[in-house]
Amino acid sequence: MLPVNFLLGIGLIGVILLLTRFAALGRRLMAASLLLLVVCAFSPLGNVLLYALEQRFPPWDASRGAPDGIIVLGGSIEPDLSIAHGMPVVHSAPDRIIAAAALARKFPNARLVFTGGSANLISNDAREADFAGDIFESLGIPKSRLIIERRSRNTVENAEFSKALVNPKPGERWLLVTSGYHMPRSVGLFRKAGFDVEAYPVDWRVSKAFGFATLAAEGLVRTDLGMREWIGLVAYHLAGKTDDWLPGPVTH
Repeated sequence: MLPVNFLLGIGLIGVILLLTRFAALGRRLMAASLLLLVVCAFSPLGNVLLYALEQRFPPWDASRGAPDGIIVLGGSIEPDLSIAHGMPVVHSAPDRIIAAAALARKFPNARLVFTGGSANLISNDAREADFAGDIFESLGIPKSRLIIERRSRNTVENAEFSKALVNPKPGERWLLVTSGYHMPRSVGLFRKAGFDVEAYPVDWRVSKAFGFATLAAEGLVRTDLGMREWIGLVAYHLAGKTDDWLPGPVTH
């Protein structure tokens, strides 16, 4: 249902209808598909969708002291490619791992958790977490310090399995490291799981709301990313997995 897939599907249906007595409808669908793809590719739509999410949480306030733990969400490592090439392959959101490693060095007493399994619909043995240790070690963090959660398939399970793994105590402060656009949904899910976390957003994708893309691929990626998060926020709330439509910061 993401914009690019959906609009390409409409266009394909339009092409098929050209061969039937519904050719006029087919032409309209093709025209609508092309027009809306251009809007997604070059208009500020993707920026607007992402900017509202990325600005939801402010930068983490370090003045309150050292955290007790750091949780970094998966989504950066490509496990299938890592297995194929015999080394960790990072394709997207590397800031999650880089920022978590920097925090771990700054706060040596904080527990460090990497949570990430596989989102593949067809189960296999490839897990993000299996390659996280090597990456963190290359960034100066020994593998022995890293707590691995490798079973999760989505952000709901990231929250539930991480809580079960570390059993946070009342009063402990845990940082959640993930992409800025992904933070509202992630924080909402962790709160629902009974795991109070402090947002540490990274991996920002836009600097302003009303920016026009100069490359079609860039605009399409931003639109898909933004729509995926907004759809997720609505779906999770309707399913009772979050308490708010758009989770935000709380005042301590």
